[in-house]
Amino acid sequence: MEDAMAFAGVPTEAEVLAWYRDENNWGRWGQQDQLGALNLITTAKRTQAAALVQTGETVSCARPITTDMTPDITHQVQRFMVDSGEARDTDPLERRNSRRGAAEFIGMVFHGQTITHIDALSHYSYDGLMYNGVPAGVVTSREGAQSHAIDLTAQGLVSRGVLLDIAKVRGVDWLPPDAPVMPEDLDAAERDHGVTVQEGDILLVRTGNYRRRLVDGPVPGTEPSVACHVACAPWFKERGIAMLGTDTSNDIRPNQYENIVSPLHISCLVYLGVWLIDNANLEDVAEVAARHGRYEFMLSIGALRLRNVTGSPVNPIAIF
Repeated sequence: MEDAMAFAGVPTEAEVLAWYRDENNWGRWGQQDQLGALNLITTAKRTQAAALVQTGETVSCARPITTDMTPDITHQVQRFMVDSGEARDTDPLERRNSRRGAAEFIGMVFHGQTITHIDALSHYSYDGLMYNGVPAGVVTSREGAQSHAIDLTAQGLVSRGVLLDIAKVRGVDWLPPDAPVMPEDLDAAERDHGVTVQEGDILLVRTGNYRRRLVDGPVPGTEPSVACHVACAPWFKERGIAMLGTDTSNDIRPNQYENIVSPLHISCLVYLGVWLIDNANLEDVAEVAARHGRYEFMLSIGALRLRNVTGSPVNPIAIF
C-alpha cells in the first residue's frame, strides 16, 4: 500500500484542496495517460478475478431503466416505437409478408440520480482541468469528449469485485442522510466480511439507499442524500481501487463545502483517476454475498462503445 495522507475526521475545505494538490495520481502512469486507475486492472488482476468463479451464479448490479417520471428524475427517458406489430393482421399488404418486426427509439440523459451508469474521467473537471491536468475545454458541445472518454473501456472491464455492505455492518436497513460512509466504516466492513480491498479491485459500497427508494419511494433530487464522505478518498487511494460503485449518486447532499461542489466526484474522477459507477442496485448482490458468506467475486462490466462520450449506462454483472 502507498503511504498516503489521511484526514483526521471530517476534513475542512482547505484540507481537501491541499489533498487534491499533494495526493493526486497525475503523471503516475505517464503524462499522456487517460485511463487513470484502470491501469491497475492488469491481466494478472483479471486472472485473479476469473479464479473467484465457483458456482457460476450471476447477479445484476443495475437498476431497471424505465420511462417513468418520478421526483428524482431530472430528464425523462424517451421511448417511442418506430415499428410495431399493431394492425398487421388486418392489413392485406402486411399479411403477405410472414416476417414481423418491431423497433423503438430510446433516448436518455443517463447522468443523474436514477440510472446505473459509469462516469468516465471526462465527466468532471475542477479549476479548468480534468484528470492528469488536461484542459476541460477538450470536452466541447460539438465534438464531445475528445479525451478521457468512455470508449477507452471498449474491451470491457473485468476485475475482482468487492462488496462492503455498510448498512449491514451498522445494523440498519439503510443509512440516513446525515450519517455518511466514513473510512472507519470501510475498515469495519472489511473485518465483518473477512475481506480486504486490494489494488485493482472494483469496490462496491452498499448504503441501502436503493432499498430505501424501493420501500419509501423516490424523493426529489434536492432532498438530503447519503454517500461516501470525501474523507474516504485517502482510503481509496491507499487501497488502490480501480473503480468505485455505490447505490448512491456518489456525493452527499446537501453539499458540504462552499467552493467544492461534488467533492467525492472531483476526488475520484479528477485527482485519483478512479472511475465511478453511480446508482447501482446492490440489493441482490448483497443477498447473494451474504448467502455464500463471500464478499468477493468476479465483476464484469461492458459499457456501450460510444465515441467521445462522458460515460455510459451499464449493467455490472457479479459472478460468484
